[in-house]
Amino acid sequence: MQSMKNTRKYTFLAAVLMILSISGFSQKALQKADAAFQQHQYYTAINLYKQVYADAPNDKKPLILYRSGYASQEINDYKGAEAYYNKAIASNYDDPIVYFKLAEVLKSQKRYDDAIVEYKNYKAKGGNAKKADLGVKSCELSQQWTDNPLRYKIENMSMINSKERDYSPAFSDKKYQTVIFTSNRPGSLGEQDITTGNYKSDIYETKVDKNGKWSTPVILPPGVCTEVNEGQAWVSKKGDMIFFTRCPEEKNKVNKCGVYMAKKQGSTWGPASLLPFNIDSIHFAHPCLSSDAKRLYFVSRKSGGYGGIDIWYCSFDVKTNSWGNPVNAGPAVNTEGDEMFPTVSNDGKYLYFSSNYHPGMGGLDIFMAEAGADGKFTKPVENLKAPINSSYDDFGIIYEGKKNKGYFTSNREGGKGGDDIWSFYLPPLNFTGKGFVFSEGDPNTGKGRNEPVEVVKVKIIGSNGDISEVMTGKDGAYTFKLKEKTTYTISTETSKSSKSASFPKDGYLSNKDQRVITTVGLDKSQDFVADFFVKPVIPNLRMPEILYELGSAALLPQSKDSLNYLYNILKDNPAIVVELNSHTDSRGSAADNMKLSQARAQSCVDFLVNEKGIAAARLVAKGFGATQLLISDATIKAAKTKEEQEALHQKNRRTTFKVLSFDYVDPNAPKVQPKPKPKSEEEEEEE
Repeated sequence: MQSMKNTRKYTFLAAVLMILSISGFSQKALQKADAAFQQHQYYTAINLYKQVYADAPNDKKPLILYRSGYASQEINDYKGAEAYYNKAIASNYDDPIVYFKLAEVLKSQKRYDDAIVEYKNYKAKGGNAKKADLGVKSCELSQQWTDNPLRYKIENMSMINSKERDYSPAFSDKKYQTVIFTSNRPGSLGEQDITTGNYKSDIYETKVDKNGKWSTPVILPPGVCTEVNEGQAWVSKKGDMIFFTRCPEEKNKVNKCGVYMAKKQGSTWGPASLLPFNIDSIHFAHPCLSSDAKRLYFVSRKSGGYGGIDIWYCSFDVKTNSWGNPVNAGPAVNTEGDEMFPTVSNDGKYLYFSSNYHPGMGGLDIFMAEAGADGKFTKPVENLKAPINSSYDDFGIIYEGKKNKGYFTSNREGGKGGDDIWSFYLPPLNFTGKGFVFSEGDPNTGKGRNEPVEVVKVKIIGSNGDISEVMTGKDGAYTFKLKEKTTYTISTETSKSSKSASFPKDGYLSNKDQRVITTVGLDKSQDFVADFFVKPVIPNLRMPEILYELGSAALLPQSKDSLNYLYNILKDNPAIVVELNSHTDSRGSAADNMKLSQARAQSCVDFLVNEKGIAAARLVAKGFGATQLLISDATIKAAKTKEEQEALHQKNRRTTFKVLSFDYVDPNAPKVQPKPKPKSEEEEEEE
């Protein structure tokens, strides 16, 4: 009996020892996995968590699953992260942050509706309401931007990308023909990175030839590239300095990345030195320099920021020949999330950066901040939207000078590896102004109406100061190329040479018809059609009825309004010289009628000269008395009533005009100064 008790006792003790042994081993492995996670060695942490999960106590498993999801998300394995987060939720992980993180990876997969559900779950479980609402808003905006992308064309730079990470492009020459970028492709100097499981990253350079072909990227000299990680680099506009990130690795020391600088020595780079504002215990990275070399941007978690990684800058003091103290870019740019990968426009006015907190489409989105006159950023930042931004990580954008083209980094689908360099450009909108010039025809008979009129000058004036002219051909057609964001006025100008099939000799008159078209606010190509009608020059062009006082040359008030018809023609056709013809009826003596008609014609001329400002040299008065009756006396006499007879006499009392020439030149007109030739973008860049 005693022997049986001892056997049971020893069996029990052996089982306890075995459990303790297993438990101790699991705890040690778990601690190792947690240490890797805390040191951001995510690739290593995932593998260690996989090894320890099966033997881990049940109360530890939810945290292991959550951290495995977090680590997977950090190395851009969104599907893996989603699976781990869902398992953590199923195992009752009690921190609501898991719902937020799940929403983030769903958003990164462009599953915006599903992400909104998880953001709301995060809020309902007691998570940060502001972050949850911001997440919902970002999904709603992202859907809009996805459905209505901007016109940018995006292409993968397959000639220089590898299957590994290629990111943070920067120009290293004034002509934008040479690009440097960071890559951890095979051939880099370092060994495997414990954070990512890939090669260490180095800085490479590539050049484009006149045919648009990029050279095989080559690693920068040892002064810049080493066996540790080097990251985002930026070359000064003069090409005499390079700023870059380096992450030293010293044993038994917590290593932090820093911002380094090397100077050009002949055709290569000299040794690099750590810039003085760096702090050993804090990460500094992602430098970029303004074109005037006066301001250096970078990122850091240093104290005094707004949350996670912030963008900072320091200014160069010429007097002390040193960089000043770091200044935070401010709350318009920085948030409680991460703001990284700053780049700056050539004129220093715009700061581009990526953020995972400002409302975006997923992962990192690229934003633009505009600097005020004092260099500070106070205006709301602008998301660059789709297709530059995507549901994946998008960062490190650079522009080719003032052009709306350049390069950026993204790990979106369609690439060659992880992060890839992509090109972007904004194709020009194609706007055209076109139409036809037609004839009004003979107003009395309708002859020649709607015929195309050739040799009509169509003039277009843009709000940007551009003036263009084109002559219609036999089909009466004209066409102009129009620019974006411009309002145009289109008008016609005829001459003695303007003609149509029915009116081939005497020319055409322009009119005051003008068309205003605008391309302002348009984001799609469009044709604008504007047709014009012009009046043929025919003998004795009739004007609205002009009335005089009985037996007098004095104009009645209403006749002055009628003369505005001719005034407008003279104004719209500044080169014509016209003859005003006045006619009387047949009653009265021929001498009196001739005298009266001449005086009446002169009254019209005097009105146009004295009251309307028409040059006297453009007007000739001529009276014809009763020598050119429209209605004969016999026809008038045959009319049945006095009223009818008087109406026929009135038709003979008329004023007409005819065009004598198209040769008038205003001696007081200002001389047109030739427009200076605009500078090319290259010349402006040089300045």
